[in-house]
Amino acid sequence: MKDYSGFIFAAYAFAAVVIGAMMFKITADYRDLRRKLTSFDGREDRP
Repeated sequence: MKDYSGFIFAAYAFAAVVIGAMMFKITADYRDLRRKLTSFDGREDRP
């Protein structure tokens, strides 16, 4: 098991980075959508 510890650590580190990047992207997208929705605020006339 000791022979694979470097690979296991690298795999977990890579997974943590990928999950962190996904969380950042989702949060940024959510904030952008909220900003767009509040700026929309029904300014256009509805038919």
